[in-house]
Amino acid sequence: METFIAILALILGLAGIIGSIAPGLPGPPLSWVGMLILYIWGAGTNGAGDPMSTTFLLVWLGIVIVVSILDYVVPAYFTKLTGGSKYGGWGAIAGLFVGLIYPPVGMIMGSLLGAFLAELFLANKPAISSLKSAFGAFLGFLFGTGLKLICSAVMLFYIIVYAF
Repeated sequence: METFIAILALILGLAGIIGSIAPGLPGPPLSWVGMLILYIWGAGTNGAGDPMSTTFLLVWLGIVIVVSILDYVVPAYFTKLTGGSKYGGWGAIAGLFVGLIYPPVGMIMGSLLGAFLAELFLANKPAISSLKSAFGAFLGFLFGTGLKLICSAVMLFYIIVYAF
């Protein structure tokens, strides 16, 4: 049974990595559920022989919550930081969803194009200013994705340490 739990936790950790990049899958929460499964069934110990602690699990839950919230806040912040308006942020999100047809390139290009067009036509900004705002939205998207990826990768590391 412990082997099954360890493999299930590993699969959830890997799904968390994939979900950090691919939309539709909640990356860090999936990785955290993998750690939770190891904790509940006590399926492993670290190199020193200690089981996963409740404090460790709750700290990671807090990190997952903060990273998940930042993933939505950071793109809008970066857009505003580069002079964009709320239209640029909404355009980036809309472009991201349209770009889901051709992931991951479509998502990146959709986010850039959506922010650019929204700034250009809805906010009535000049093309160069719209391009700057679109670049900010793109940087925010990359930063949020990077945060999720790092968070999920570290949790996958701990899943491997405690499970195997």
